Amino acid sequence: MKKIIIIIVVVAVLAGGGVAAYLLLRTNQNEVAYKTEKITRGDIQETVFASGTINPISTVSVGTQVSGRIGKIYVDFNSPVKQGQMIAQIDPSIFQAQVQQASANLFLARANLQKANASLIDSKRTFDRYTELASKNLIAKSDRDSAETNYFLAKAQVSAAAAEVTQAQAALDYSQTNLKYTDIVSPVDGVVISRNVDVGQTVAASFQTPTLFLIAQDLTKMQIDTNVNEADIGKIKVDQEVEFTVDAYPEIIFKGKVAQVRNAPITVSNVVTYDVVIQVSNPELKLKPGMTANATIISAFKNNILRVPNAALRFVPPKQTVVKLQKGFGVWIIQNAEPVRVPITTGISDDNYTELAAGELKEGQEIIVGEATKAKAAPPHGGPGF
Repeated sequence: MKKIIIIIVVVAVLAGGGVAAYLLLRTNQNEVAYKTEKITRGDIQETVFASGTINPISTVSVGTQVSGRIGKIYVDFNSPVKQGQMIAQIDPSIFQAQVQQASANLFLARANLQKANASLIDSKRTFDRYTELASKNLIAKSDRDSAETNYFLAKAQVSAAAAEVTQAQAALDYSQTNLKYTDIVSPVDGVVISRNVDVGQTVAASFQTPTLFLIAQDLTKMQIDTNVNEADIGKIKVDQEVEFTVDAYPEIIFKGKVAQVRNAPITVSNVVTYDVVIQVSNPELKLKPGMTANATIISAFKNNILRVPNAALRFVPPKQTVVKLQKGFGVWIIQNAEPVRVPITTGISDDNYTELAAGELKEGQEIIVGEATKAKAAPPHGGPGF
C-alpha cells in the first residue's frame, strides 16, 4: 500500500513540474526580446549620388564659310594650337581666279570713270561756249539747249561710272575675303579633340557651316554634367564639395565643386532630373572628354552631433504591443518591459545614422533597433530527457 501511495505522489510531483515548465515555456514564447543600441555622438556626412559625363569647359567648333576641296591639313587629333594658327586650307585656285577677275573689273570701271570725266569736261566746254554765243544771238536757242542736255548727261555718266567703281571694289573685297576664308585658322588657344575632314574631301557651306575641327580651350579644367533626381535637387548648392571616380582610374578619388544648378528640367520616362555642373581640375590630363563620372556630392556635414541608428527609425513593434502609431519620426525605448515611442526631430542623414536634432533623449540612452533572435526553449527540468 505504501508503494502505491509513493508512486502516486511521485507522478503528481512530476506532472506538476511538467505543467509549470509548460507554463514557463509558454510565457517565454509570448515575451518579445529586443535589440538595442545607444545614442552616440559622431560625424554625419549627407551625400547625393549622381553620374554624368566629363566635358571640357569650353569647346569651339571650327568650320568653313566657303565651299571647296580640302587641299591641306596641318593638325591632327590632340594637336596643340594657338589663336590664328592655320590648321587647314581649302584649295584656293577658284578663289584666286575670282580675285583676278574682280581686279580686272575694278580696273575697267576706273577706266570708264576717267572716260566719263573726260566727256563731262568736253560737254561742259561746249555748253559754256554755246551759252556765250546764244547770249549774242549768234546761234539758235535750241543748239544751246542741246549742249546743256549733253552736259547733264555727261554728269550722270560720271556718277554711274563712279558707282560702277564702288561696285567693282566691293566685288573685289568679297572675292578677297572668300580667298582669305580658304585659310582655316584656330580662333582660340587649345587642343584639337576632333577632326572631321581629310585631304581631298569636298565641303559645302551652302546651307550650313560644316564642322571641320573641335577645339577644347583648356583640358586642364573640365566639368561634369550630371543629372540629379528632383527628390534630391533641393539639397544641392553651388560650391558644395564633390568626390567622384571614373572607370579608367577606379582607385583614384577625384575632387571638384558644384559650379551651377540649372533650372531647366530634363524629363525621361516621367522621371524628372536637373543638370548639375561640377567643375574639376585636371592638371595631369588624366580625365578625358566623354568619360563617365560617378559623383558623390557632399550636401551637408556635421561633426560631434547626437545621432541615432537608421534602423531605430525603421523599427515598429509587433502589432499586439502597439496601441496607436503616431505621425512623424520617432524611436522606441523600453520602459517597464514594454516598448514606448518617443517622438524626435531629425536632421541630416547618411547610410548608417540620422541626426537627432530635438527630442527627449540623451547621449548613451538605449533605443530599440529590432527584435532579438529567439533562442530555442530548453526542455523543462524533470521532463523528457531527464
